[in-house]
Amino acid sequence: MRIGIGLPNTTPGADGALLAEWSRRAEAGPFAALGVLDRLVYDSIDPFAALSAAAALTERVRLATMIAIGPLRGTAMLAKQAEAVHTLSGGRFTLGLGVGARRDDYAAAGAEHRTRGKKLSEQLAFLRAQDHPIELLVGGSSGPAFARMARYADGYAHGGGPPRAFASAATKALAAWRDLGRPGRPRLWGQAYFALGDPDRGTAYLRDYYAFTGPFAENIAAANLTSARAIRDLVRGYEAEGCDELILLPTVSDIHEVDRLAEVLP
Repeated sequence: MRIGIGLPNTTPGADGALLAEWSRRAEAGPFAALGVLDRLVYDSIDPFAALSAAAALTERVRLATMIAIGPLRGTAMLAKQAEAVHTLSGGRFTLGLGVGARRDDYAAAGAEHRTRGKKLSEQLAFLRAQDHPIELLVGGSSGPAFARMARYADGYAHGGGPPRAFASAATKALAAWRDLGRPGRPRLWGQAYFALGDPDRGTAYLRDYYAFTGPFAENIAAANLTSARAIRDLVRGYEAEGCDELILLPTVSDIHEVDRLAEVLP
């Protein structure tokens, strides 16, 4: 299993200088990829802009959206943004897409929330038909999400949780792949949150970021990995369940988190 680290493009206080140094340290460290989140109505840096900056500062690591909300964007614009990162990185880009769950993002974008699944399917079909298709992941936990993944994508992006939650989702992804008669198997990506230097600040960020989920935000905040042991246990658990690529996403804007994470990985 390959392990990547998230860029802090949605954490409070992040700026261009932090993302630049974060990218350099990740490139020099043991990480296989840099991942980003996507949110419109939140104080954050656009995921495609963040990865474009990272592309110019790295040569080795893969760059990935984990995930981008496709239907917030027009299909042509989404394809243009993805192609830009892919070109700037020399082909190191993986585009993870999903429908998202935040109605305020859809309202701000002037996009239709009710038909977002249909639009994402259309976007995936368009992206797959390009002359030089980009590696695609699809996220989500519904039946239609797994069906989209199997029909259009190269792999599945799980939204987080303990290894047993990943294992359950991976089983559904593999079944959807087989049901469609596709050869081989999908790439399986996972993600989790961590804060090693300032756990309380990281947990507060998760409560705020996921406030739209109501009480469930506490569950997400409680899963924040705040010790070396917690990170090692989760990494081993995901590897045992067949994860191909695990992205550990920071919850604080502290450059030393890159080095702290590198030191505790098994």
